[in-house]
Amino acid sequence: MSRPKKRSLTLGGHRTSVTLEDEFWRAFRDIAHEKSLGINELAAEIDVDRGTETGLATAIRLYVLAYYRARAIS
Repeated sequence: MSRPKKRSLTLGGHRTSVTLEDEFWRAFRDIAHEKSLGINELAAEIDVDRGTETGLATAIRLYVLAYYRARAIS
């Protein structure tokens, strides 16, 4: 597992930084590509659905986990 890396995303016209491990960044990009979305668009969807108690980086990790779990089950 790699060290977390900070990258910038734009959500609703506002820049924000998210820190994820390279493996999560790769998986996040792969999922966005499979859904024909940019990573900013997918991050915005995740941002809308997350609760106020959950940070965006955590919400993205959980989204990636749920996405691949669902694929493994079907």
